[in-house]
Amino acid sequence: MGDFFVYEITQSQYHALMKFVACIEYNGTAYCGWQRLSHAPSVQEEVEKALSKVANQPIEVTCAGRTDSGVHALGQVVHFETEVERPLKSWMFGTNTNLPDDIAVLWVKEGSDDFNARFSARLRRYRYVILNRKARSALLRQQVSWVYDPLDAAAMHNAAQALIGEHDFSSFQASSCQSRHANREISEVNVSRDGDYIYIDIAANAFLHHMVRNIVGSLVMVGKGAWEVSFMEELLALKDRKKAGPTARACGLYFVHVHYPSVYQMPDEYRLPVF
Repeated sequence: MGDFFVYEITQSQYHALMKFVACIEYNGTAYCGWQRLSHAPSVQEEVEKALSKVANQPIEVTCAGRTDSGVHALGQVVHFETEVERPLKSWMFGTNTNLPDDIAVLWVKEGSDDFNARFSARLRRYRYVILNRKARSALLRQQVSWVYDPLDAAAMHNAAQALIGEHDFSSFQASSCQSRHANREISEVNVSRDGDYIYIDIAANAFLHHMVRNIVGSLVMVGKGAWEVSFMEELLALKDRKKAGPTARACGLYFVHVHYPSVYQMPDEYRLPVF
C-alpha cells in the first residue's frame, strides 16, 4: 500500500519535458562572452536567470555557438527543456522583462525532440565590421573595430577566396582552442566596402576559437598592402599561427545567423548590423 501510494504521487506530479527554441540578440561589451563563468558576468547566465524567473524553476540553455568576451550577436540560437507550460509570447516577453537592456529575446518557438541548437546547425554566419577612416568613432567605439590606415577592400576580398572550402585552419586557431582538430569548411567569405565601413562576412559549418578574428587580422595586413594577396593561401599551407596576422578586436565581430535543416522550420532571418 505504501509503495503504491508513493507511486501514485510520483505519477500525478509528472509532466513531459517540452523543448523550446529561442533566438537571442546581445551587445557583448559588458560580458566575458556567452559561456557562464563563476568569476565574471556572461550572457548565458543572464538568459538562464531570466528564463528561470518565467518558469519559476531553474532553466539551462544550450547555444548554437559560444562567443568571446566583447563579441556581439544578432541571431544566437538556444534551446532549453522544461516541464513548465507557458504560452510562447510569455516566454518571450516575460524573459525580456527580466533581461538587462543589452540582451533581448527575438523569438521563441516549440522545438522537436531531436533538435539541438549546437549539433543540428549546418551553417553559422559571422560579420566583422571595420570603420576605416582617419578619425575614430565616438559613438560606435564598442560596436565596430577601427583601422586608421587606408584598406583595399577588393584586395582583401580576393585574398579571402583562398579560404573557401575544407581546410586545416591551424594558422588561424587560437592557442587556447580546445577543438580536437583544425579542419573546418568555409562556404562563403565576402569583403565589401560601404563608405567608411568594411564588412567581412564569413559562413562556415563551424569555427575555431578566434578563427574569424585571426582571419580578419591577416586580411587587414593584405588590405594595408603589407602582404600580397596570395599570402592567405600560403598561410593555410603553413599551418602556423605565428605566421598569421594579429587577432582583430572583439568589438567588431557579430554572430549573425545560424542555418538549420528545413525540417526544423526555423525562422530563417538573415539579420545584419546597420551603421
